[in-house]
Amino acid sequence: MAKVTIDANVCKGCELCVSACPKHIIALSADKLNAKGYHPACVIDAEQCIGCAACYTMCPDCAITVER
Repeated sequence: MAKVTIDANVCKGCELCVSACPKHIIALSADKLNAKGYHPACVIDAEQCIGCAACYTMCPDCAITVER
């Protein structure tokens, strides 16, 4: 099973990873803010992750890591 880790303190909530995910398992956190005042992305269903790394590729801030 793949593991996606998102560094919430680096994420600026641009939603590029949300739109890139083919399984639609990434969303912006509605109830959390990071130190910069952004709603960071979070994985909502980690078990469905296929490890394609599309989210990692799209992230302009290098806030995402994918382990297979």
